[in-house]
Amino acid sequence: MRNSTILLNSLAFLILLALGCSEGADHQQQARAQEPEIPALLPRPAALQATAEWDQTQSGYSQMAAQLRLDNPNAIEPRINLAKIFINEARVTGEHGHYYPAALAMLDEALELNHQGPRDPNLEFDALSTKSGVLLSQHEFAEALTVANKAVSLNPYNAQVYGAIADANVELGDYEAAVRAADKMNEIRPDLRSYSRASYLREIHGDIDGAIDAMNRAVRAGAPGYESTAWARLTLGQLYHRYGQPDKAAAEYAALLRERPNYPFALAAQAELAQDAGDDARAEQLLIQARDIIPEVGYYMDLAKLYRKQGRTDELESMEQDILEMLEDDVSSGHNMDLEYATLYQDVFPDYDKALEYLLEEHNRRPANIDVNRELARLYVARGENDKALDHLTKAERTNSAHPDLAAIRQATGTATK
Repeated sequence: MRNSTILLNSLAFLILLALGCSEGADHQQQARAQEPEIPALLPRPAALQATAEWDQTQSGYSQMAAQLRLDNPNAIEPRINLAKIFINEARVTGEHGHYYPAALAMLDEALELNHQGPRDPNLEFDALSTKSGVLLSQHEFAEALTVANKAVSLNPYNAQVYGAIADANVELGDYEAAVRAADKMNEIRPDLRSYSRASYLREIHGDIDGAIDAMNRAVRAGAPGYESTAWARLTLGQLYHRYGQPDKAAAEYAALLRERPNYPFALAAQAELAQDAGDDARAEQLLIQARDIIPEVGYYMDLAKLYRKQGRTDELESMEQDILEMLEDDVSSGHNMDLEYATLYQDVFPDYDKALEYLLEEHNRRPANIDVNRELARLYVARGENDKALDHLTKAERTNSAHPDLAAIRQATGTATK
């Protein structure tokens, strides 16, 4: 009898021990389930590590991730801050396929968590205005405008969100609304971002001197060495180049590379100047240098165009698959790439039927955009369909744009110079 009692007690102890272990495992599993999934901060290429903000970026990422993992897995603000870090890294590194979906995931989680408890309108505004910027980068312009307008309904006194509204309306072809938003942005806070919008809109309306003046103001308003300032100086150089002042463009690109060495977009811009000057060898060297820093599909396409020009068929063919895979990767991560596909099939691997298919898809989404209409006019000229080209040329010129491609289209179609 005693042995039986001992056995029963031992069995009871084992059962309790097993239950305790099971409860411990359940608690561990619940803890793991609650731990947030935080997208990785990818290592930067070595050439991009010696920049003003990289140490701050790594530190900020570590702090925000620690707040979520160690302090409060349901915290909203760290998610928004992580999204901003991812957006900046997408711009700097070209890793759009990783960073834009990562930013959207953080922002959607932040919005959902904010809706579950007492809603914080400031956090809601921050998440929405940041999300509108990601959607713009993914070329989802109509959705970006909807999200930005929701943000404005929460806070009509923030300059940044009016920048998103201006950008979305530009892309959708509502230039009057874009001007109103840019004016509001400048009224609230004249800074690099607002001057940049003013510059772009002045160029759209044919005021090239005014566009250059506003972009100069943007450069002066920015902190030297930072990505946003670098982008403004790059855009200033492109304005000079596009409108016949290559020496000034070269000076801006050189200054930019002194402030931010190995900036790949400046290297690619220098390659364009080299090609215009007939120095294809120098252009190829610069494009390869830029391509080896970040995986930007535009560099591959520019190299392919150079190889086509030089009759380097083997190198051209070997590059085609790389370009298609990069475009497909962007599409799979939510990026609308119809305009890039159209450029590919018009200028790199000529197939005018495919180019037209992609351009018409883009035109269906934003029929009033002057850039899309200009590209359609250029394609119809290449196809020998001048009547259709003239129809889109008229739409492309409705803002009095002075873009040099418009003059080339007029000349090709035999129409009078404006």
